[in-house]
Amino acid sequence: MMHGFIPQKRYFPYLTWTEIQLMSDKENVVMIQPVGAIEQHGPHLPIVVDSAIGMGVLGKALEKLEDCIPAYSLPCLYYGKSNEHWHFPGTITLSAQTLLLVLIEIADSLYRSGFRKLVLMNSHGGQPQVMEIAARDIHQKYGDFLVFPLFTWRVPNIAHELLTEKELEYGIHAGDAETSILLSLLPEQVKMEKAITEYPRDLPEDSLLSMEGQLPFAWLTSELTQSGVMGDATAATKEKGDRLLESVADGWVRVIKDIYKFRQPNANKI
Repeated sequence: MMHGFIPQKRYFPYLTWTEIQLMSDKENVVMIQPVGAIEQHGPHLPIVVDSAIGMGVLGKALEKLEDCIPAYSLPCLYYGKSNEHWHFPGTITLSAQTLLLVLIEIADSLYRSGFRKLVLMNSHGGQPQVMEIAARDIHQKYGDFLVFPLFTWRVPNIAHELLTEKELEYGIHAGDAETSILLSLLPEQVKMEKAITEYPRDLPEDSLLSMEGQLPFAWLTSELTQSGVMGDATAATKEKGDRLLESVADGWVRVIKDIYKFRQPNANKI
């Protein structure tokens, strides 16, 4: 099934060109481009984690979304900018320039078809800046094309209720959250007997600089972890993953509705 986690009626490639041509209120249809990655996630998780989480969350959200809100999922862009993981076998990465061009050319095609709202739904922490540059450049190119560079996990959710403070700050890769949600989405692909705990090593102390945050430094994964894990994967459970999945999906239902209603600010409009 090509649509995977996505409801069939919400999977854009299943439409015909004539259905797309005749689609009503096309300028307010919410087109969603999931952007993931194929990269290492420790010894216990498959390299498809980010892409699977994006599609799983989006599929659940589109199941919950009222039929009166027109929204469609494009095929997942599985490859992303993952060069921070390049030391680990299996990681496949695009350059920032290639990813940027792919996103812009996808937008060109959607614009020609009459669509005017595009969500770049990114699930990989190594490339939000590329999404933001693409969104700004697309909107500058087409002033009536509204583009939203959003990170899958940044919608309202209950992660703070389920994860420890240490995990929330440092468990950024293959830790509790990602392992739990994979136990919910793809349990047969999770090797819990190989799950470990490893937090980023040798971080600066008593410093304004941090791994992520307001004043970050550049890093490669192999500089911070030997296993590829940053977090406590051993704490993961399917029950936690089920709750996380529902919560993040609920957040996406809210944001899709907001995007459907959104009108671009225009200080020059009379």
